Amino acid sequence: MSSSTPHRPGEPAGRDRFPQALRAEWARFRARRGWALALAASVLVTVSLGLLIAGGVRMSCVTGKGEGPCPAPLVGPDGTAVNDKYYFVHQPLKGDGGITARVADMTGQIRLPDAVPGVRNVTQGVVPWAKAGLLIRQSLRQGTPYAAVMLTGQHGVRMQHDFTHDVPGGPHNGPQWLRLTRSGDTVTGYESDDGRTWSRIGVVRLAGLPETVEIGLFVTSPGALWDMAEAFAQATATFDEITLRGANGPWRHDDVGVALESDGRTPHHPGGVVESGDKLVVTGGGDIGPATVEGGVRADLLLIGGAVGLIPVLVVAVTFVTAERRRRSAGAGPPGAPRPARLLAAGAMVVGGAAFVAGLVTAGVVIPVGLAMVRANRNPLQPITLATESRMIVGYAALAAAAAVLALGLAALVGRAVVAAGLAVALVVVPYVLAAAGLAPWLLMVTPAAGFAITQSVPTFAQVDVDPSLIGGYYPLPPWAGLAVTCGYAALALGAAMAVHRGRALR
Repeated sequence: MSSSTPHRPGEPAGRDRFPQALRAEWARFRARRGWALALAASVLVTVSLGLLIAGGVRMSCVTGKGEGPCPAPLVGPDGTAVNDKYYFVHQPLKGDGGITARVADMTGQIRLPDAVPGVRNVTQGVVPWAKAGLLIRQSLRQGTPYAAVMLTGQHGVRMQHDFTHDVPGGPHNGPQWLRLTRSGDTVTGYESDDGRTWSRIGVVRLAGLPETVEIGLFVTSPGALWDMAEAFAQATATFDEITLRGANGPWRHDDVGVALESDGRTPHHPGGVVESGDKLVVTGGGDIGPATVEGGVRADLLLIGGAVGLIPVLVVAVTFVTAERRRRSAGAGPPGAPRPARLLAAGAMVVGGAAFVAGLVTAGVVIPVGLAMVRANRNPLQPITLATESRMIVGYAALAAAAAVLALGLAALVGRAVVAAGLAVALVVVPYVLAAAGLAPWLLMVTPAAGFAITQSVPTFAQVDVDPSLIGGYYPLPPWAGLAVTCGYAALALGAAMAVHRGRALR
């Protein structure tokens, strides 16, 4: 048995097919010069704001040679910009061995905002990621591979290696025994509450670890965050019950990475150590970890105007639907025109494709040109790989397309251009602006603005506290997860609109 759809008189065969609907929608888009001009305005706005930022950045640093251009960021084994400053009490270890010690206590100092102008306001305490523990590393040269087990200010025991890797141990904040062992290229970290029963935290392999390494005790403390700025902080830890296996020489003391004042001789915020019997009291400041803020200008700042640039894209998507609705209401629809649901799908492809091209041009211009301007002005720049730069460019284009489809779906549902455009801006642009100002960053998890995460050029690392704002480089979702949220909203809006229009067509 076979069935066929009867051909209605006056309707050309195949008129209702999707490819023909797609061609018709594309022809309608090309016929309105205003829509193309609006997309060109989107490109112009975002590129202009990005290049304005790139051209206005002027960073200088005070070094031992005086004030001048900032040096290039220090990079770790994987090319990430890193901080590598700490106080190290150590010995050379040849071959296999290890170190065990108890962190008996950890105190510190934090500089708060001055209550009285010019009078330092310093209080006792430690910041959440202050670190005191055991360290084994290839050499004292900054940026070299290492592994460490540590007690932190508020994040318990951790094992970290090569700056970007972090494994949690127990949630301890009091005295804690730690152990670090080396066997060839393999380093293992342990923790214990009593020094007798041990729990393994993690095992890491440091490829190319030389026969002789440096092993010992370290203390460091990143600065305290206050209103998108970082204030000085340092930590002091008391180590006792210290035992070494494979090393038994005199302790060496090094303030690794300490900066010098402008005179070129005086250490800036130096650390130190006091030996008292079998105890070592070590003080240090700085950090061992990713440099998400201090590592230089981030490429994603060049797309900070992307939210404003998307407004014309949203308006184009909305008017693309509402203009057609007005035309049909006026009786301009040709006989045999595609059903509304199919027409919406075709329109979504046309508008989404046009928005994708506009976004591709935008990011493809502002990112490489902006980065070249930042370099030309002798500013430090966060390292960025070709893969990351490509992901940002294509990702921003995909975000523009998803936002356009979302706006089109909203317009098809509510029917009024002003209301639909307002909803689209409220869902995509407003949350981004609030997050950029450090207000309600959680909106970038639950609204279509989550897709801006695809533009982040520096990952959000769990072991680094940053100001919860886009200016500080904070995105609550990974890049592709954020874009998936926006695409989900777009699919939901378009699907709902198609279902509603299909239902109306069947009445």
